[in-house]
Amino acid sequence: MTPEQISLARQGEWKIRVTPTKPVPRDWLEPIEDKQVLCLAGGGGQQAPILAALGARVTVFDLSEIQLLRDQTIAQREGLEIKTACGDMRDLHVFSENQFDLIVSPCATCFCPTVEEIWRESFRVLKPGGSLVVGFINPLYYLFDAAKMDRGQFEVRHAIPYSDFDLPDEERENLIGPDRPLEFGHGLDDLIGKQLDAGFCLTGFYEDGWGGNDKLSAMIPLFIATRALKRKPTG
Repeated sequence: MTPEQISLARQGEWKIRVTPTKPVPRDWLEPIEDKQVLCLAGGGGQQAPILAALGARVTVFDLSEIQLLRDQTIAQREGLEIKTACGDMRDLHVFSENQFDLIVSPCATCFCPTVEEIWRESFRVLKPGGSLVVGFINPLYYLFDAAKMDRGQFEVRHAIPYSDFDLPDEERENLIGPDRPLEFGHGLDDLIGKQLDAGFCLTGFYEDGWGGNDKLSAMIPLFIATRALKRKPTG
């Protein structure tokens, strides 16, 4: 995140993404000023500094201290107030019920073996009338042999739900390496249906791709973004 981007955001020119290329529609987020915003698994200095520059009171929650440090560094450089906390996005016990007006979460569900807890905890910490904006990977991405897909060969190999643990040990080590996190491909019932089961009302949806020369993205969108609302009680 550059100083120029922060300056433009303060002047009202801004965008954030929860998928690789398409900006989140502004009407999914606005008004932002004075909102309590949780960037869930959102460390790395991408969304939080923009939202803070727009006047939101931002907390970044992420499992990686390195990613959180990037937000802290930008906040210090730009004179922004951004709180950070470290933890698993499936366990938000450090936050109170009805604490946030908005949760923004870029693609991170693929790093969790289960996702139902994410939606349940997000619903708990959102205020009535608050919304969850989240990006995730289309599960069809995980159908294919990853090494062959990189060469433009689309061989269906895996079932969904998918886990890197399903790979033979040697293949998993060669494919992932020591630093890259394990990935899990969840079905749409978990990614969307379980949001509804948690109590959310789906109010927005769009698809996106990797961009660039990604061969599978050229044929079908590989990312999904949703906006889900925690409805206010009636009566």
